[in-house]
Amino acid sequence: MKLSLNMKVKCGYESLRRKLKIRLVGWLIIPVCAVNLFAQQPAAPSTARPTGRSYSEGDERAKPIVKAARGVSPVQFTDITARSGINFRHHASPTSQKYLLETMGGGVALFDYDNDGRLDMYFTNGAQLQEQMSANARPDKTDARFWNRLYHQKPDGTFEDVTERAGVRGSGYAMGAAAGDYDNDGLTDLYVTAYGGNALYRNRGDGTFEDVTRRTNTAGGGWSTSAGWLDYDRDGRLDLFVARYMDWDFQNGSLYCGLMKPGFRAFCHPDNFKGAGNLLFHQKPDGTFEDVSLKAGVADAEGKGLGLAFADFNDDGWTDIIVANDSVRQSLYMNRGDGTFDDVALPAGVGFDENGKTFAGMGVDAADYDADGRADIIITALSNETYPLFRNNGDDSFSYTTNTTGVGQITLLLTGWGVRFADFDLDGMRDIFVAQGHVLDTIEKSSSYLLYKQPPLLMRNVGKTFLDVSASAGFTVPLAARGCAFGDIDNDGDTDIVIGTTNDAPVMFRNMFSNDAGKNHWIGFNLVGTKSNRAGIGTRVTITDSNGRRQTADANTAGSYLASNDGRIVFGLGATAKVASVEVRWSTGKTQKVMNPIIDQYQIVKEE
Repeated sequence: MKLSLNMKVKCGYESLRRKLKIRLVGWLIIPVCAVNLFAQQPAAPSTARPTGRSYSEGDERAKPIVKAARGVSPVQFTDITARSGINFRHHASPTSQKYLLETMGGGVALFDYDNDGRLDMYFTNGAQLQEQMSANARPDKTDARFWNRLYHQKPDGTFEDVTERAGVRGSGYAMGAAAGDYDNDGLTDLYVTAYGGNALYRNRGDGTFEDVTRRTNTAGGGWSTSAGWLDYDRDGRLDLFVARYMDWDFQNGSLYCGLMKPGFRAFCHPDNFKGAGNLLFHQKPDGTFEDVSLKAGVADAEGKGLGLAFADFNDDGWTDIIVANDSVRQSLYMNRGDGTFDDVALPAGVGFDENGKTFAGMGVDAADYDADGRADIIITALSNETYPLFRNNGDDSFSYTTNTTGVGQITLLLTGWGVRFADFDLDGMRDIFVAQGHVLDTIEKSSSYLLYKQPPLLMRNVGKTFLDVSASAGFTVPLAARGCAFGDIDNDGDTDIVIGTTNDAPVMFRNMFSNDAGKNHWIGFNLVGTKSNRAGIGTRVTITDSNGRRQTADANTAGSYLASNDGRIVFGLGATAKVASVEVRWSTGKTQKVMNPIIDQYQIVKEE
């Protein structure tokens, strides 16, 4: 049956009222199930109509009042950017043309490139854009302001810029980064995505990198966004998955969107462009790669990929892939184990929200938030959409738990990018962190209640629900955040955060929990594969503490948005001071036990 607009608006209002218990001021209804019809594009006056659809949403007539559950954070974060020695600034090169590239960037990677036991940082950067660009123009990165930057962590915890010596300043309008030891030599290599050509840098082990993109056939093409390393066929060699956004160039990207009045031109909505297929590069024994995207079944031409994450969702020993797509159906690629994947997003219940509507999927992560041994999914989205949270039911299906867990009430007015399930207070339950900021730098002109810059969001896991503890945790300063990487920068057992911003400086937050008196215990693992890939990516680790509580994690560096994370696995233990057993299932399928594990420190586990 074909619904009228009024019926769809009513549907959205009833859904919103029942599930989120919102009091709506005035006459305007902000519909959930009709968001793509109404909320994202304010009506233009009859004398000034836009030529393309923009990301705009809402207007000045009403603001939904949402009563979200808030709490006090047991952990505080300190902004240590100023004393870190990092002086990087992302340059988006904004123009009056509002090229969509200008608002999407700001990637970051955390990895130890020189094996000194300390995490280093890599930031991606924009490139010089002109007011008028030809369709196939290559963004200029010659000026040092636009170089990507690599920072080496020194023993005192500060960082030094080693970009020029390392040879990783990049090319094109850079987006994301993925760190992984693709050649199994014990040195972490780096893949960088961009509009204008991707790059694979091989770590030479002397502080420098070699650009092996052409030799390895990994350049890709089009507008690449997030990327990640995985061993999808369990042959012991890392393969590479690259999400691509849209069939976009500077000619079709110069479409005018938004109101035709000074200062109101807006970035265009992805509905104005065709999708672009993902890329899957399979590594051959000689260290080169072949594009198997079509053969493997992951080249969805309708997808508009921004974020990706890996996990073994059905516990069959094979790594699966979740891709966050912007305003089209999401993708969940289940690994058949024969070199191919099935996109089961629709039957699994993760393709759309609970109303069967698309949403602006941007960042994504996969981990077990409810401690049942199964990997769940969180995806970030636009304001008025809420952030979809999908609970793994264990029968190849997922339940939409956004509203029952409180996440919907917390995130209704927010726009999220980088995201992570992590146990920030080490109590044994994974919390959710989101780097935030609206797509539109003009949103405050078209809406009285949506903000361009937004503070980071920390949702504490308190069992069956989440509480917003952002302010009490120290996240009060609004940012135009995009990429976000997570890892233990100071090696004290808790998770620190580095946020990339668009056209601004990054922000580094140190988790202070391990310094507090009466801290919770933890245990960490650094995996070394011998028959599996050297970094242990795709390995599943399961611990059981002395109280019988089990926790599970899959090792990888992917997840979030345009980011690469610390590959070590950390479990919070709460007050429990002993781990009874540790089971390690390597990506090759072999299982081994870790005897007498020591808590409150990292231990190396080598594949037997």
